[in-house]
Amino acid sequence: MTDADDLMTRRRATWAAAEHTLSAPFPTISARLARLATTSPGGIDLHQQVDIYGGGIVAELEERTADLLGCEEAAFFPTGTMAQQVALRCWAERTGSSVVASHPRAHLEVHERAAYAVVSGLRTVHPTHAPRIATAAEVRALGEPFGTLMLELPMLEPGYVLPEWEALQEVVAAARERDAVVHFDGARLWECTTHFGRGLAEIAELADSVYVSFYKSLGGLSGAALAGPAGFVAEARAWRHRYGGQVFQQWPAALAALEGLQRELPRLPSYVAHARVVAEALREGLAGAGVPYFRVHPRVPHTHQFQVWLPYGAEALMEAGTALTEETGTCLFRLWTEPGDPPGLSVTAVTVTEPGLAWTAQDVAREAAALVERVRKAEAAGKGTG
Repeated sequence: MTDADDLMTRRRATWAAAEHTLSAPFPTISARLARLATTSPGGIDLHQQVDIYGGGIVAELEERTADLLGCEEAAFFPTGTMAQQVALRCWAERTGSSVVASHPRAHLEVHERAAYAVVSGLRTVHPTHAPRIATAAEVRALGEPFGTLMLELPMLEPGYVLPEWEALQEVVAAARERDAVVHFDGARLWECTTHFGRGLAEIAELADSVYVSFYKSLGGLSGAALAGPAGFVAEARAWRHRYGGQVFQQWPAALAALEGLQRELPRLPSYVAHARVVAEALREGLAGAGVPYFRVHPRVPHTHQFQVWLPYGAEALMEAGTALTEETGTCLFRLWTEPGDPPGLSVTAVTVTEPGLAWTAQDVAREAAALVERVRKAEAAGKGTG
């Protein structure tokens, strides 16, 4: 283990031990096992046999997911990346087009190792490079045909951003005009209802297929689902097997997912509402601390997650934040990175879940100002010894 590994291990341990956080840290193995052992989602018979290559509790999760999304069927997948690739491959065969219209900063492009091209032989075209979902006009103006329009809701890389409901309807209609199908990368679709002012089924109804994750918003162990028409999902199951996704037993992931649907899904609107309180308090705290440039993006969060940008180094911010957590037991931020564009800035993702509901606006502003003060003192000390 390197010194950098040791340092990050110390930081993670400190963050995990914090008494006050905006979101719960990843639990220990023993804590997760204990929680799973006491989980009993309503209506689930825990005395049934474990699943064997599907069925049982996995089938119950698939039925529950399809019902929530208003779709005919849903298939459980061990990973979202596999679900995405299978969806796009199925639509490519059905439409006769290997071209997918997506975004250059979509999860498909940034976090899946170009699997759509390497594994499935597909290629992508980009209606826009702007840090948002493409508009209807941009889809109509795309200079070559495509078979599938893939929309990530919300878009992670630009800051968990969503279009307005009417704009989403319009871009879907524009794809239909181009004789294309629409697939939603809805890994975090669960948290979009507040922004759109629509239920999950009404949102999913716009698309021909929808992928959702069971851990990104719901706190599950792992896994995803691909939902859509019955014939499409049957074909997806066949490709899931070919891709190595026909796993022998998946009951722990299915049980944790069902718990998330029962426990976390109803709470997500409250997390989104409080994320907006936190975002406003961060702006006030950072402005009051005299930070020369900062950005809270989106200004009003679209989901319970958003970005904070500060003009300090990532290491300086993490070291200062860890030191404060060790002293006070309070953890405002965790990981920071330096994207390099724009230069001189670091960014972190803020997620507000159940622990964050206890924070007042004054708490947030105070902790933000304390972090800035600690970073400045460290910078001054460094200059003094340089």
